[in-house]
Amino acid sequence: MNILQINSSVRGAASASTRLASSIVTRLRALDPSATLTVRETGNQPILDEAALGAIFTPADARTPEQAARAAIDDATIAEVQAADAIVIGVPMYNFGVPVQLKAWIDAIAKAGVTFRYTEKGPEGLLKGKKVYVALARGGLYRDTLADSQVPYLKSVLGFLGLSDITFIHAEGLAMGEEPAAKAFADAEAEIATLTA
Repeated sequence: MNILQINSSVRGAASASTRLASSIVTRLRALDPSATLTVRETGNQPILDEAALGAIFTPADARTPEQAARAAIDDATIAEVQAADAIVIGVPMYNFGVPVQLKAWIDAIAKAGVTFRYTEKGPEGLLKGKKVYVALARGGLYRDTLADSQVPYLKSVLGFLGLSDITFIHAEGLAMGEEPAAKAFADAEAEIATLTA
């Protein structure tokens, strides 16, 4: 099994979502000790801007060296996803949404004709047959409420790419005091312990 871990927090080693994502990876590797792991820190993922669009939509043989270098970054990001059997994404909540770093990663992997295509029956995701685990870390309580914009968005955009087998692990109330935070992590870890490959 090839595991791809996506860390989208700006907090580095202090990140709650990265901690949970790493716990999921540990569980998966316990189930399959031969599993390989690739880790992508999305803080290094360039954003989609005019220069990136120019590189993406210029035929490969007509690109400038700068365009070729920019397109190669997204191609490498896509290749990691294509090679993965399991994708583990650590997602903190920033201002009710996903971090801009995660959005940049999603923009990089959403490529027409490569990770999705349009057919006479509508769009078809091409990243099929992969298991996705999303570790959500939130300061407040948002699960199953109208204030939770993350889960619907991630289900929609990942599903569009063919990544429809998604398990969400929640750790909420992390900013509500030591006791609620400890309970949130304990509950999440208990949920992780029940995961199967």
